[in-house]
Amino acid sequence: MRVIPAVEINRVLTFRELIECLRAAFRSDTVSPVRHHHGISRPGGEDATLLLMPAWTDFVSQGSTTRGYIGVKLVSVFPDNHIHKRPSVMGTYMLLSGQTGEPLAVFDGQSLTLWRTAAASALASGYLARDDAHRLLMVGAGALAPYLIKAHASVRPISEVIIWNRNPASAEALAGALDLPGISVQASSDLEGAARGADVISCATMSRDPLVQGEWLAPGTHLDLVGGFTPEMRETDDLSVETARLFVDTRAGALQEAGDIVQPLQSGLITEQDIAADLFELCRGTKAGRRHYNQITLFKSVGASIEDLAAAQHIFLRT
Repeated sequence: MRVIPAVEINRVLTFRELIECLRAAFRSDTVSPVRHHHGISRPGGEDATLLLMPAWTDFVSQGSTTRGYIGVKLVSVFPDNHIHKRPSVMGTYMLLSGQTGEPLAVFDGQSLTLWRTAAASALASGYLARDDAHRLLMVGAGALAPYLIKAHASVRPISEVIIWNRNPASAEALAGALDLPGISVQASSDLEGAARGADVISCATMSRDPLVQGEWLAPGTHLDLVGGFTPEMRETDDLSVETARLFVDTRAGALQEAGDIVQPLQSGLITEQDIAADLFELCRGTKAGRRHYNQITLFKSVGASIEDLAAAQHIFLRT
């Protein structure tokens, strides 16, 4: 069994290739159950979460060649890990043979998750953001933020990036660390002002209270909501949800776990029919994305095991 560390994952992946890999996966018949979600009580600390995310493809024999994989990711989420100078999200991914169940490789789960999460947002942005979108607001300055910035820049002509974070020093540090040719990167403490001028707003936080307000959104803005993964978490307010055309990565996951969708559903602000499409429908062309230039679009992702399996297969065959 091979061990594939972060350095190997970073060496072989590009966002353009990974986005196309995810597009093919969402067009396939991969089985991707809703993840197992377990809360862990931690006296004296913020509660943690344990996630188990399986997926598999059918085993197919084609003459002397075979294909088919099973994969599972084990993820821990410890929101207060910044106190210990550790990432909030960590994990491990195992890839197995779809023919025998034999373990084939173990991957650095954190690196795999960062790449595939950002690629999924960029995949959606290709259907939902305006073709000329060039100003990106990054809300949050954690481990995922630089990946999201690079991923969005791979599908849209991003020339200006503004980073906002609750801790301004973290936003400044990330802005100073990013070296993106042809792209201006700066930090801002004015979330409202940055949001009002943005073409794409990508949020990767663990906020339980709305950060981005609907009244700030200019016509044509695309909202990419990545951080919230429980029904109690929110990154945008009700007006944002009510105003925008809504999209999700998977309906099953979003309807159970995404606070930005679940809470408006529970209050009666929206219905399930207000979700225009998921990534399966967008990638297969059965549902439309952005309908007109001034439309506000909102994409909510909670993560899907189909993305992990697609990325792991892609990496495994190139290392």
